[in-house]
Amino acid sequence: MITLGVEEEYLLLDPVTALPAPLVHAVREEAGLQPTAEEQEVQTELLQAQVEVVTPVCTDLAEVGGHLLRLRHAVGAAAERVGCRIAACGAAPLAGRFPAPVTEDPRYLALRRRAPQLVAEQLVNGMHVHVGVPDKDMGVAVLNRLRVWLPTLVAMSGNSPIWDSGDTGFASWRTVVFGRWPVSGPPPSFEDTGDYERRLKALLDARVIADTGQVYWQMRLSERYPTVEIRCLDVQLRVDDAVMFAGIVRALAATAIREEKEGCPVPRIAPELLYAANWHAARYGLGGTLLDPEGRRRSAGDVVCALLDHIGPALEEAGDTREIGSLVHRLLREGCPADRQRRVLASGGLKALTAFITAQSTET
Repeated sequence: MITLGVEEEYLLLDPVTALPAPLVHAVREEAGLQPTAEEQEVQTELLQAQVEVVTPVCTDLAEVGGHLLRLRHAVGAAAERVGCRIAACGAAPLAGRFPAPVTEDPRYLALRRRAPQLVAEQLVNGMHVHVGVPDKDMGVAVLNRLRVWLPTLVAMSGNSPIWDSGDTGFASWRTVVFGRWPVSGPPPSFEDTGDYERRLKALLDARVIADTGQVYWQMRLSERYPTVEIRCLDVQLRVDDAVMFAGIVRALAATAIREEKEGCPVPRIAPELLYAANWHAARYGLGGTLLDPEGRRRSAGDVVCALLDHIGPALEEAGDTREIGSLVHRLLREGCPADRQRRVLASGGLKALTAFITAQSTET
């Protein structure tokens, strides 16, 4: 069974004004005192109005869900005690006019010197799924085979429509914000592990990036763990949606590993089509059409169903078919989280939206 680990980033918001609250150090210290969250599971992020949680290595989806609930409740309770709330949304509703201070870390401070405006607007939050791979060669094979499905995952996970108190028109504004960094978006196709490492070295040698942590591709080999890290997902409002994506990503990785061992052809798509598909997915979410892995325009529902067909055997083998199928069908009925945010904003305004996001973030 392929192992899993999940990282989630949350905003810290003032419950009255909905402004970003730069209280990560207080929240982390408070959460670290609780028996339900170990210190290394609650971490700082680029900006002081963000906090990150990290699950232990998991072998099944029940474990993932249990750890995420535990961590959300621990960090949420700590945030309440220091005067703010956690918000599991992909972008800060009032981020545009109210930048948060940078966390006092040498790497983050260097980023601010290099790109001050980008850092000031980096109040965006993702969900990263790590899937275990036996070695780097298989990891690169997974990258090559999974990349064509990244736009579908972006569309399904869109949870960042509001920025500077207004609707951006995008389901995932976070995708657009991250796409402004030098090395971002879907990764290229690689010839082999040597090609992957040569490309990283070329970026470092050219001083385009200061370290490999600044490779912001939507999917990459982890530098710290024997995993492939999928980074294209907005953080999810609800824990069960986060669990759904963990299960989908693991099934995609398992399918890629099986196809590589069987010698199946690697999916091919022109780079410009893949980048366009990614932008289109971030713009429209599940609200219309998507470009499928071959670059053809189809209804969003048809592409999501094609994804389920593609990973069906892997879901069955892991015992996840019923759970993932039920959650995906709910997603297709309700729309992506961006659609739910928009409905609340339209009916109750920014105050209602803030209450909705913060309540959903710690709901069981």
